[in-house]
Amino acid sequence: MNLDRDMLVVMHDVARIMRTRFDQRAREYGMTRAQWVILARLERQPGMTQNEMAGLCEVEPITVGRLVDRLEANGLVERRLDPADRRIRRLHLLPASRPILDEIHRYKNGLFAGITEGLDPETLETVTNALLHIKQRLTEPQARVAAKAAAGE
Repeated sequence: MNLDRDMLVVMHDVARIMRTRFDQRAREYGMTRAQWVILARLERQPGMTQNEMAGLCEVEPITVGRLVDRLEANGLVERRLDPADRRIRRLHLLPASRPILDEIHRYKNGLFAGITEGLDPETLETVTNALLHIKQRLTEPQARVAAKAAAGE
């Protein structure tokens, strides 16, 4: 089989190249892609805990803790006590994060426009639907195992 046409290889290559591009752009701001990811996720879901963030980012909580330490030292994020449970600290963006978030959006939108140039809206919709289907299928086995365990099977 020609690896240049192997869909799994192509998806892996595309994801790797996009991560590399975001790494390069984040470095221009003295940051890492991982820090950008935390900022972008907090914009969508303010008040997450470090453990929740670690789960979403698929890294260990200690890794998120170090990244948040740097973001906090730069005045971009703060940890606030949870009003219901003082043992929990929730992550919140600070106003200084706005220009970086604006740059993340500009870069993401520009990258998307560049890589999809020449593709019609129907093709983009088909590709998006296909990727969502693949994502669902990849996460299904875990959901099935959990459901079976809950049912005592």
